[in-house]
Amino acid sequence: MNIVEEKEKSFKELEKEIFRLACNAAVEMTRGILEQRDQKIFEERDKKLYRSMGVRRTSIKTVYGTVEYARRCYTTKLDDGRKAYVYLLDQELGISKIGMISENLAEKIADAVTEAPYRVAAESVCEMTGNSISAQGAWGMMQRLGKRVIKEEEHAVNQMNTNRSKGEKVLPVLFEEMDGVWIRQQGEHHEKKPMQEVKVAVTYEGWDADKEKRSTLVGKNVIAGIEDSKTFHDKREAEIRRKYDADEIVQRILNGDGGSWICEPNDPDAIIQLDPFHIHKEIRRCIADKEAQTAIEELLASKDMDGMLSYIEIYATSVDSDEPGNNKAKKARELLKYLSNNKEYLIPWQERGIKIPEPPKGIAYKNMGVQENQNCTVITLRMKHHRMRWSQRGGNNMVKALYRKENKELHETISRYSGELQFAAEITEIIEVLSAHKAPRKDGKGNPYVNIIQGHMPMIDAMQTEARKWFRKISH
Repeated sequence: MNIVEEKEKSFKELEKEIFRLACNAAVEMTRGILEQRDQKIFEERDKKLYRSMGVRRTSIKTVYGTVEYARRCYTTKLDDGRKAYVYLLDQELGISKIGMISENLAEKIADAVTEAPYRVAAESVCEMTGNSISAQGAWGMMQRLGKRVIKEEEHAVNQMNTNRSKGEKVLPVLFEEMDGVWIRQQGEHHEKKPMQEVKVAVTYEGWDADKEKRSTLVGKNVIAGIEDSKTFHDKREAEIRRKYDADEIVQRILNGDGGSWICEPNDPDAIIQLDPFHIHKEIRRCIADKEAQTAIEELLASKDMDGMLSYIEIYATSVDSDEPGNNKAKKARELLKYLSNNKEYLIPWQERGIKIPEPPKGIAYKNMGVQENQNCTVITLRMKHHRMRWSQRGGNNMVKALYRKENKELHETISRYSGELQFAAEITEIIEVLSAHKAPRKDGKGNPYVNIIQGHMPMIDAMQTEARKWFRKISH
């Protein structure tokens, strides 16, 4: 029956039906275009260089459905004389290397899973496209993408270590902030494990001087990872050198919470300050008495550091008790140790009388302390709460996608792996040809399992019921 004549359909059902029909038409149109293009390549190719080996069927998932098409496979010779298989159609169109998923669909999957759990994201993508994407399929794509981001980071570190970094931008002052976000961890069998820290670093050139009412960072760049401190700092520094001429940076200013790994910057001349937010947070966490809190904060504001430390020590002694459950003195001494260890970093850099170069035109220098907000938007909203747990590898791959998204580089990263570029070096889909003695004993339409089994094969040698025929069909 014509869809127009189906009076009982609601608009919602009508919308879905039209969308389905449009997607089916788009799939068929794409298949036809791809196969026509493949035929043109076949006719126009250099026959001496590329010898046709027949047609191979494949499929690619797009935003409007799975397109099944046939394209020719060719043999060619590499520079070293070896034979190889290539697909000229895939090369010419830059068809995605991320599991045969189109670039547009890969972007939509990545956007969805960086906002919501994999299952919810997969359902959302299915509803908004003409495709069938499972949560496991979305997870697999993000693992491959995360691994490639890690390879890019390692490549940048190698460029830095061999003095081949390409950063050219010159600026007088670079602001850096670092912090850690703790997330729940799980093992291979989903058992609970100790929490793991996601290291997050933000660099920026200053604040937009033209936006007085709204603080907008200029040149903000985020990098994050679940890694040891040396690996993370190497990647952080390599990212800086990818963008800037680091040797021309006159002064670096680092804001952190006092963590040991944070105070290991590559630049030993960096100005370090303890984040004011974390100072006041620790005071309120360790000192329950409101009057004592106020007194400590007033001494801090007046820059009387010795007086503040003495006050905390006296307070700890005054509340010391053997009474069970009374830990006031213990917490006060924790605060005393924290502030004593970071005594030289307690005063903000602007209040130390330190002279730094004047800001460039259009940029202003303000009080630092943007890290907590960055932690929330980049990591916390996606990876904490709702009883989420992550494996170290899976969590790290998600972290890489999240910080690339915050830098507005996620789609660009995906694009690099949907064509012929990887680290700016050309790659091609190549499969080495088997020599005669390695070839299967039976080619053509023979049993595809003949070279890996010798005995009985369930579902193949057994009586062919309708159920078994269906099983064989979907498993191919």
